[in-house]
Amino acid sequence: MSTAHPASALNAARRAADLQSLADGGVVDLLVIGGGITGTGVALDAAARGLEVALVEAHDLAFGTSRWSSKLVHGGLRYLASGNVGIARRSAVERGILMTRTAPHLTRTLPQLVPLLPSMGAAQRYLARAGFLAGDALRVVSRTPASVLPRSRKVDARTAVTLSPTVARTGLAGGYVNHDGQLVDDARLVVAVARTAAENGARILTRVRASDVTGSGATLTDALTGESFGIRARAVVNATGVWAGEVDPSISLRPSRGTHLVFDAATFGNPTASLTVPIPGETNRFVFVLPQQLGRVYLGLTDEDAPGPVPDEPQPSQQEVDFLLSTVNTALDAPLTRDDVLGAYAGLRPLIDSGEGRTSDLSREHAVLESPEGVLSVVGGKLTEYRYMAEDAVDRVIAQRDVDGGPCRTRDLALVGAPMHPATGTTSPDPSAPRPPRSLQERFGDEAPEVLESATCTDPAGAIAEGIDVTRAEVEFALTHEGALDAADVLDRRTRIGLVAADRARALTAVQGFF
Repeated sequence: MSTAHPASALNAARRAADLQSLADGGVVDLLVIGGGITGTGVALDAAARGLEVALVEAHDLAFGTSRWSSKLVHGGLRYLASGNVGIARRSAVERGILMTRTAPHLTRTLPQLVPLLPSMGAAQRYLARAGFLAGDALRVVSRTPASVLPRSRKVDARTAVTLSPTVARTGLAGGYVNHDGQLVDDARLVVAVARTAAENGARILTRVRASDVTGSGATLTDALTGESFGIRARAVVNATGVWAGEVDPSISLRPSRGTHLVFDAATFGNPTASLTVPIPGETNRFVFVLPQQLGRVYLGLTDEDAPGPVPDEPQPSQQEVDFLLSTVNTALDAPLTRDDVLGAYAGLRPLIDSGEGRTSDLSREHAVLESPEGVLSVVGGKLTEYRYMAEDAVDRVIAQRDVDGGPCRTRDLALVGAPMHPATGTTSPDPSAPRPPRSLQERFGDEAPEVLESATCTDPAGAIAEGIDVTRAEVEFALTHEGALDAADVLDRRTRIGLVAADRARALTAVQGFF
């Protein structure tokens, strides 16, 4: 294991040591249950304030909703259109923080093209243009520089085709282009937040289930050994997302399923912009064609009620697949069919149940709720606002529990790999060392040289499988620094190879060889 910055490294040895230290007794300031973006965000905020923190996750980091998003860092346009100015402004502010300070290495500017086709009426055109102008205003209010997010503009038909080569040509009168934030990957953001929390002293423990949860502790069970022990805490935060009601039965959520389809980027002509297609009959809803890493494009997304028991891995419905294909085909030169789909995934939004109506109309506001047993639960909210939600939760912990902590530091606390990070962002690379592949830099930022230099495997810069843009060094790094405990952790979360079943099958044997 590399010793350059071991405080951020998560691995099996550290997990065993941290579990043993908790089993030996004592009281932690904060126990966080849930290893998605909300839970890891709470752990980082609290640890950065000097609190003693333990986070437990029954499965793996980013196992739930946090890996099933559109990978966008939204600026809040949709909320502005529905009159929710507060959440729109907060989304824009948090987007700016991610893109300029805390995680510029994991975010990038994404042009979004709304094509001006004959099927788009005058009212829809007006609303789209007005929305983009409002987005420009949000960018200014949030103090995000135009060098990061350029102003919206109208483009001609030739430029529209250059940005999105498979857009319909007949009657195309150009398009409107807006710019928003995009994550390299949502699960990679979760891992970076978790490692930064660990660097600040938090114990990050996956494959550990919490039961008998109260406001002063819980029983923890190690899924790898079956051993259980009690833990005492001055405060407990439930950040389990759509499973929050299993920890606190008084919570009422109304999960909403969002489905995406996965394509080869060549199917869409290797676009450089997100094709943004209005949903027929809707005034403020779209589907998006989103360029992604590994030569893929994601098409999403839906917003469907998902009642009943919460599955570990939600499955897209055939109706959703048909809906996405039929909607995007209204804006394409040649229609797509199911034969073009390489994979699909679905996630559940943990929306607060506010009664009747469509899930698409439910508020995306978050809430910090207290159970009769004193557990604080963070529910609702959006991935873009994870830092703000965590700050709110930890403020409540400090105000209401016997916990001493300083002010929030996460507005300017760079994640591992970011240019401003004190360990990974200030290390001068060896000029004689080979330059890391671009894909490696996009996934690891300034930590990319360390991924290669710390590798002990043969052919560290070689691909894990033919045609898959993930190096062998990345797989090893997932074990030594990112807390991966089995092949699924690598294939399905540290990388996104597993989104396409055929890719997963080709890489599986090679990845298993590291365990």
